[in-house]
Amino acid sequence: MRLRTEQLCCVRGGRALFRDLSFELAAGEALIVTGPNGAGKTSLLRIIAGLLSPAGGQIALKDGELPLGESCHFVSHHDGVKGALTVMENLSFSCALLGGIIRKEQAAAPAAALSRLGLGALGDLPAYVLSAGQKRRLALSRLLAAPRPIWLLDEPTASLDRAGQEVLAGMMGEHRARGGMVIAATHLALDLDDARTLTLSVAA
Repeated sequence: MRLRTEQLCCVRGGRALFRDLSFELAAGEALIVTGPNGAGKTSLLRIIAGLLSPAGGQIALKDGELPLGESCHFVSHHDGVKGALTVMENLSFSCALLGGIIRKEQAAAPAAALSRLGLGALGDLPAYVLSAGQKRRLALSRLLAAPRPIWLLDEPTASLDRAGQEVLAGMMGEHRARGGMVIAATHLALDLDDARTLTLSVAA
């Protein structure tokens, strides 16, 4: 599996965020996307996920099991947690919404996914009582319960304490060891061994 972008361009609100962006990522590799606010980090993830159309250039996944959009799991900086639903209902709904699971042998049951993220005892609680860090853990539990080969993570450590960051680091390491990719947009340091860095700048 190999992800390639060639001369990718992104325009939002009539302003070019980045132009002629090219990179290649192979199975098991990780890319950290950095840069100031407004440089296009989130937009790049959304383009890869198929949620936003590029203004130019090409993006392709070679030797993937499914098309690019269906191969991606995008965890936004917005946690997407519904307060009226319980913790377990939130995760179960997300799994149903994502549809068929790729690599079923790698999928964790919702209860096991919550336990891995330290939420095992909170499954019956309404999500509105969770702290910001717990909501982030809930969002990240989707990566385990509905696995995809390409993880697109937008500020994944936001609101996480050190213990939560260590859990996430372990998850990313295991995912890469199975041949998965990680692309993370962040302002903070991530425990990603041998990750390449792509720095975006605000276009003039």
